[in-house]
Formats: sequence, structure tokens, C-alpha cells
Amino acid sequence: MTHLQAGLSPETLEKARLELNENPDTLHQDIQEVRDMVITRPDIGFLRTDDAFILRFLRARKFQHFEAFRLLAQYFEYRQQNLDMFKSFKATDPGIKQALKDGFPGGLANLDHYGRKILVLFAANWDQSRYTLVDILRAILLSLEAMIEDPELQVNGFVLIIDWSNFTFKQASKLTPSMLRLAIEGLQDSFPARFGGIHFVNQPWYIHALYTVIRPFLKEKTRKRIFLHGNNLNSLHQLIHPEILPSEFGGMLPPYDMGTWARTLLDHEYDDDSECNVDSYNAPAKDIEKDLSPKSMKRTWHSMQKEERIWEQVKQEKIF
Repeated sequence: MTHLQAGLSPETLEKARLELNENPDTLHQDIQEVRDMVITRPDIGFLRTDDAFILRFLRARKFQHFEAFRLLAQYFEYRQQNLDMFKSFKATDPGIKQALKDGFPGGLANLDHYGRKILVLFAANWDQSRYTLVDILRAILLSLEAMIEDPELQVNGFVLIIDWSNFTFKQASKLTPSMLRLAIEGLQDSFPARFGGIHFVNQPWYIHALYTVIRPFLKEKTRKRIFLHGNNLNSLHQLIHPEILPSEFGGMLPPYDMGTWARTLLDHEYDDDSECNVDSYNAPAKDIEKDLSPKSMKRTWHSMQKEERIWEQVKQEKIF
């Protein structure tokens, strides 16, 4: 075991070896091979190339060197292409802070039986008057940045549960193709995290319909890990034990406290709302949403218009 594996339990070390092809004898060589590829992309500013940082990308791609490098490149390219998203990229940024305090995201105290961190989102908590969808995405990415520092989670990964209860059609109409694309690129294509499952519960018909819009942009592996449970919480419990779930998901624990993860990130600044000015902090994020053009999202007008037609069908309830 090298110092880079010092944070792993014996069980996780064995899992890394068997599932991720991690070999302590070649670890430094693996890292260097990825680092050597950086010169092939002079158009990207690789702000970090230290051993510990590159290792999380290798783990996310099961030590396939080129795939790990491609993910590393996409990580920094995404940040270059969406500079405004990463200005004031900290928990105390007013938009991010409000999203965090409303549980975007939440994190359960207990890991699942595979050692994965369980993230939860209660979609109806989104207050459109206080922060934007981009703020929610920024809060999720910031949270993942903090969590992925844990080497155990680099190996074991995450599970996401999204509760769509009381999420209105008006709220859903803000989930435009461009916004969904931005989220997919940021989470699926550009972040070194292993997601073992994404679970939708209590989703209304229009969320099911929106899934058909984003499905073509999801990798096959991602599609296989998305579960639409609807109101059937028993199917959720077959995959995540109810003993570790809050009552909102039919679990045996008390209701989830939305501020749990926010208090971890914000600490003593959790109750300080002195920076929260709706007019000032909503403006940059709204500008980002307006600037999600087909060019910036690497997409043609043709594909954008096709997706917008699909969304119009959803609105007219013709998609089924």
C-alpha cells in the first residue's frame, strides 16, 4: 500500500483492486501516464495535476489511462467553457448558500451496504424567487468537490435519490433542454465520481416525459443505473435498505433535516444571511441560463429545435 491509499480501509483496498484494477505496485506509473497526456491538449488549462488529484480520475474510469485523461480534460474544459458558473464558487456565495440550505443536495448520515454515500434531493424545495437552477447545479458540484476528497467515496461512489413530490409543472417548465444538457455535461461527462444508482421517486408524468428528452444524451451505463420507482417505495427498498432511509422514503429514520449538509459546509456562517440580496445574487446565474446557447453547449440549432419541439409536446400532453 502506498501513501496515496492511506485513507482506504482493508475492505475498500480489496474492492479497488478487484473492481477498479488499482495496483499499488504500479500506482505512480499509472498516474504519470495520465499526467504525460496533458501536453496533448494545450488548449486546456490543467490547474491541478498532482498525484492525489489524478488518482480520483483513474478510479472513476477503472484505471483506463486514456479514459481517465479524457475525463480530466473534460473536467477543466467544462470549467473553461462555463466560467461564470465557477465565479465565487464557494458555499458562502448567496445563490449556492440558499440552495444548500434548502437541501440541494442533502446527504444521509449512513452509507448504503456497498459503502456508497447517499445523496438526496427534494425537488419541490426549489424556491425560484431566491435562486436559480444554475445555483442548484453549482451547489451540487461544490458539494461533490468536497465529498470526493474522501478516498473511500472515490472507490465506493454515490447513490442519488430524487423525490419529485409536489414538484409543479411550472417548476418543471424551467428544466429546459439547455439546462438539462448543462447538468449532464457537468455531472456525467466532467466529474470524477462513480454513481451506482439514480432513483426517481414520486415523479409526476411530466418528469417521466422529461426523462425521454434527456435519455439520448445519457451514456448507456448511466441509463442502466436510473430507476423510476414512482410511488412504489418497495422497489426502492430492494436496492437501498429502509433502515438507513428517512421517513420521506418510507424508511425507519426520522424525517430528513434539510440543513444537515449545509451546516457541514457553512459551519458558523450557516445562520449569517447578511450577504443574501436577491437582486444581486440572482443576476449572474440568470445570465448563465440565458447564455446556454447551442454554440456554448456544442450543439447545433437543429438538435436544439428538435428538443424544444419535444418539450412542447410534453406541455400539450401529447408525448405519450
